Amino acid sequence: MQTSPETPSSSDSHTTPSADPRAAADASPHDLIPEPAVADELAQAQEEITKLNDQLLRARAEVENIRRRAEEETAKARKFAVESFAEALLPVKDSLEAALADTSGKPEVLKQGVELTLNQMKSAFERNRLQEIAPAPGDKFDPALHQAISVQPAELPSGSVASVLQKGYRIAERTLRPALVTVAQ
Repeated sequence: MQTSPETPSSSDSHTTPSADPRAAADASPHDLIPEPAVADELAQAQEEITKLNDQLLRARAEVENIRRRAEEETAKARKFAVESFAEALLPVKDSLEAALADTSGKPEVLKQGVELTLNQMKSAFERNRLQEIAPAPGDKFDPALHQAISVQPAELPSGSVASVLQKGYRIAERTLRPALVTVAQ
């Protein structure tokens, strides 16, 4: 039995439509059903996409949680650093108030009280890593630690510190206030 070109043979009824556009247009929906192997691959690919989307969402959530925790830790660190420094200064305040309340009027007692208060303050600075910048005459001028107010002729090497007008301070490696100095010419 011969088949005409317009009538598919019974052996062609379950195959994929040919590349001929007329044949694809004439194909029935039954002819467009993918083969079982292709359907399995499609299902596996969709399952993999779902799995990867889930992993992506979890990774994004984890990144957001890490960012939020880092912000909270930074805020706590700032808060506790200020609290620590304030706590270290409370004895200094107490000593100053006691000095003002002293009615003895003896200069030597007042001087001793001020010296003790200064030592308390130095101790508070040390506990909080606050360091003095107090260059000696002849030390090399360092623009990261010193601020030159003027240049003066001196018997010291040119470009060195001639005198200190005001001490500077730094915390860890950060300069809070540079030392005010005159520089030898």
